[in-house]
Parts: sequence; C-alpha cells; structure tokens
Amino acid sequence: MPPRFTPQRVRYDRRYRTLDKYRFIVGFLAIPLAFYGLFVISPFLQAIYYSFTDWSGGPVANFIGFDNYVKMWNDERFWDSTVTSVTLLVVAPVVTLVLGMFFAYMITAGGRHRKGQAVSGVAGSSLYKVVYFFPQVLSVAIIAVIWGRVFNTNSGLLNGSLDLVGIDGPAWLGGEYSWALIAMLTVLSWSFVGFYVVLFSAAMGSIPRDIYEAALLDGAGRSRTFFGVTLPLIWDTVRTGWIYMGIQALDSFAIVLVMMPKHVLKVTPVFLYERFQEGQYGYATSIGVVLLVLSVVFSLIIMRVGSRDRIEF
Repeated sequence: MPPRFTPQRVRYDRRYRTLDKYRFIVGFLAIPLAFYGLFVISPFLQAIYYSFTDWSGGPVANFIGFDNYVKMWNDERFWDSTVTSVTLLVVAPVVTLVLGMFFAYMITAGGRHRKGQAVSGVAGSSLYKVVYFFPQVLSVAIIAVIWGRVFNTNSGLLNGSLDLVGIDGPAWLGGEYSWALIAMLTVLSWSFVGFYVVLFSAAMGSIPRDIYEAALLDGAGRSRTFFGVTLPLIWDTVRTGWIYMGIQALDSFAIVLVMMPKHVLKVTPVFLYERFQEGQYGYATSIGVVLLVLSVVFSLIIMRVGSRDRIEF
C-alpha cells in the first residue's frame, strides 16, 4: 500500500519492506505475464495436448496416446527431413557466425593503425555495415525466389558464369542432395550474416580501447588480439547468437518451400506443413512438439558447452 496508508508500527519493518518490494514488481509484471501466458504458453500446451489425439480439424479430438509418435518413429520421410534439419542446425550457425565475426572484426578493428587510435576498422566500414545488413530488410520469399534464379541449372547466374570459363555447373536444385544442401546453406548464411555482423560489431565496439592498446604494446598481432582479447570478451554475445541462428536454421521453412523442389530436399517444418495440408492435424502437432524439443535441447547444449566465467571490463 502507499506509504501514507502504511501503519506506523510496520512502516520501517524490514520484512514489510521486502514484501512491499516484491508486491511492486508483481504489480508491474502481472499483465505482461498474463498476455505471455495467453498468447505464447497456451498455444504450446494446446499443441502438446493435440499431439496425443487423432484431431483432423473438426470439433472432436479423440485421445490416442503415443500413436502419433510411434507413427512418426516409423516414418522414413520424417527421418529424412529431420536429418536435413539437424545438419542445417549444426552447420549453418558455425558458418554464419564465423563469417559474421570475421566481417565484424574487420569493420571494428581490422584496419590499419591510425594516428592516435589503437584500433580502427577498414576504410568504409560504415558502408559495409549497411551492405551486409541489407538482406535483413528483404522478405524471405523474395530471397528464396532470387536465389532460386541464381542456382537455376540452365539459366541461372551461377552456372552461366561457370560456363563462361568452360566449367559445367552442377544441377544445384534438381540433382544431388549434397548440391541442394550446399545451396541451402549458402542462402541461409547470406540471409542472416548481416544481422550478426551488426550484433558482433556492437559487442566489439563496447570493448574499452585501453585493452587493445595494452595488447598492441605487448606485440600482439591481429589474430592474437582477436583470439586472446576480442573473442573472450564477446563470448556471451557469440553464444546467444549461436542459439538464435540454430533456431533460425531449424525453422528454414519458407526458403525450402519456395526455392527447393519437393523431391530434392525437405526439412522438418515443410514435412509438418504437408501433414497439415493432408488434414493430419494431430500428427502434424506431434511433429511440432519434436521441433520444440530439438530447439530446447540445442539451446541447453549450447548454454552448457559454451558456459565459462564471465569476464568483466
């Protein structure tokens, strides 16, 4: 209650002040948490419930236990799509984050040493940030259409350029699974690397210049400075970006649906979407629950493996 209505005998009591502090916090968080529970947690719980039913979109959903999960376990199409999704989950974050850190370091501290500055970015670093971030303002569907034209076997920009130098380009999107997977990884990395360039540039920009000056005085080169100074100090940002990029790779629904032929490469979200199209809503929600579990397990592994003592600066 307001201080003027607080009884004099408890106004300065430590226990009352503690209770009043938490009551103030709960008062501010109650409404946001209610909305979060209604619009985020509730759909998750409903999906978990429907995954144990034979729901086909109607008002009736009969409980069938683990039948959907048994069906999923014996479905080769599900395993094929999951292998592709897990491959993207493992490889795409590594490629994208390595490129993002390299470009961010060059923009922030990879230029020539200038007078009065311990570190400086390459010339035109501000322009590079805009160029790298540009794919983030494009629709995912537009990105898939553009890159589908680039990787087109007969009239694509990539194979057309290879033909000019006498090299026969592969059938990127209509041939072997490995070429399609490489094309998919290329599009994913190109789409998201700009976001991580900006993210890592902000993290590197917050590092005090005194630390770089000390490393410079000790004779550290660029690579030694990056691995000995920059990377440990931005590790929390890298770990967060790793989790975020892994979830983005796992949810590569739109790019695969628009760009990839159905018979070449399929990821789990697309397999889930096709089950919805067939009216197998209960089975589809069970696939969604598996995707949720994969995301949580991946996040926990990265948080566990990537944990280290926090460095304050």
